[in-house]
Amino acid sequence: MARGNFIVFEGIDASGKSTQAKRVAAERDALFTFEPGDSELGAELRRWLLSAATPMAPETESLLMLADRSHHVRHLIAPVLAEGRHVVSDRFLGSTLAYQGYGRGVDLALLREATLLAIGEMRPALTILIDIPLEVANERRARNAEDRFESASLDFHQRVREGFLSLAASEADWVVVDGAQTLADVTRDVDLALDRLAW
Repeated sequence: MARGNFIVFEGIDASGKSTQAKRVAAERDALFTFEPGDSELGAELRRWLLSAATPMAPETESLLMLADRSHHVRHLIAPVLAEGRHVVSDRFLGSTLAYQGYGRGVDLALLREATLLAIGEMRPALTILIDIPLEVANERRARNAEDRFESASLDFHQRVREGFLSLAASEADWVVVDGAQTLADVTRDVDLALDRLAW
């Protein structure tokens, strides 16, 4: 049985990545999943990770994210792909490097090594970055003071965006889609990116 394709959508909050990930999964009979939190263990980790009321060092935040990802890969993504079904994920390893590395300042080399430990041999066939300027993101979303990430400074979110773009520029299996376009244009560009997989 052929292994399924593993597709990842990345981007800053309010970029439209979740909308596209859910659409692609529904239209192509793939499993939609997300990080952090798409498991019983992950939901508990997500509660701690998103709570701005709980002080947390950047390194602790990173390790909790990677604990969720390790569990996610081994108990959901890998088994589904092995069955021959496609998987579409809203966030994966790029988010850790962008948010905890570029955003929080955790050493990128160490973070990459820890990420490799968490994901083993799992790699996306394609990562689609839905990129939008910070100004557009701010117009689309209401900041939530109780959310650790949404309540972070604008400088933090700008570093995260720049981190995503840096990753996309250095990785052959990343495609950048302009998320500030109309929904129809974003959808068209996402589908064109997927066509490269003959999927």
